[in-house]
Amino acid sequence: MSKPKILITRRLPPPALDILSGFCDIELWDSDEPPTKEYIIEHVKDKDGLLCLLTDKIDKEVIDAAPNLKVISTYSVGFDHIDVEYATKKGIYIGHTPGVLTDAVADMAFALLLAIARRIVESDNMIREGGWKIAWAPTFMLGDAVYGRTLGIIGLGKIGTAIARRAKGFNMRILYYDKYRKEKEEKELGAEFTSLEELLKESDFVVLSVTLTPETHHLMNEERLKLMKKTAYLINISRGKVVDEKALLKALTEGWIKGAALDVFEEEPIGKDHPFTKLKNIVLTPHAASATIETRSKMAEIAAKNLLNVLKGEPPIFLVNPDVKNIRPLSQVKMI
Repeated sequence: MSKPKILITRRLPPPALDILSGFCDIELWDSDEPPTKEYIIEHVKDKDGLLCLLTDKIDKEVIDAAPNLKVISTYSVGFDHIDVEYATKKGIYIGHTPGVLTDAVADMAFALLLAIARRIVESDNMIREGGWKIAWAPTFMLGDAVYGRTLGIIGLGKIGTAIARRAKGFNMRILYYDKYRKEKEEKELGAEFTSLEELLKESDFVVLSVTLTPETHHLMNEERLKLMKKTAYLINISRGKVVDEKALLKALTEGWIKGAALDVFEEEPIGKDHPFTKLKNIVLTPHAASATIETRSKMAEIAAKNLLNVLKGEPPIFLVNPDVKNIRPLSQVKMI
């Protein structure tokens, strides 16, 4: 039996290639830069498996170009870059990497929160630019307290819950809004379930921790940003399009809120001339919330195993579309 053919759309950390190389013929886009959609279409034509990233648009056109495709494994938690419904109809299994990056992203959420509240990035830049002229002064570089304040978490999933655990250590009042009430988390963390409107009105810090869906697209729009306190901060570690960036720019320049910290953006990457880069009341990081050595390596391992399991006729570790089993059972995709 010939080896399955797979396309990997980016250079990945170990142990992804080690896991796959003994079982599959690998074609690798060996770069940190993403391939074009045209490249993916051309090179996926004869492939049985595709290991992609969230920056790769895997839509109907790509799927139709790959008649042999049995599995798509994405090196990400999110899968909004994949046409899941169409892939499922075609009997294609989709794997992703949830859970493994929970703590890394929660750490980053709190790092961003502390950075914007205590003006850490602004202070660092000021020193580098030669602006530190007086050793110490009572009103110099004043920021806002974090300990004991009110944190509002929009989306109390795994990452939102991990953020809440960190907030508990800061003795924060924890409010949350979610589609479903989380009574277990309420008991563990003392979190209070509330409406979105009340959360925005009462929180000193609002953290977005939701998946991108039609319902959450531009969840933070002009109307909702105006509900926040003028002294409040917005932190986004979910997806860029959850925030209407034009509205946020107005909020930051016109003083509707005090500041923001963003790891994700509507269009990525942003350049040095983006309007956000001109503001002092915002902290920007380059979609790096999961960027620890340990997390990225574990993601690579899971993404590789998700793909390999399907080609072995076994369930992936994390399956996005369980209904696919009714369309094409694993016994029909087994190649190894």
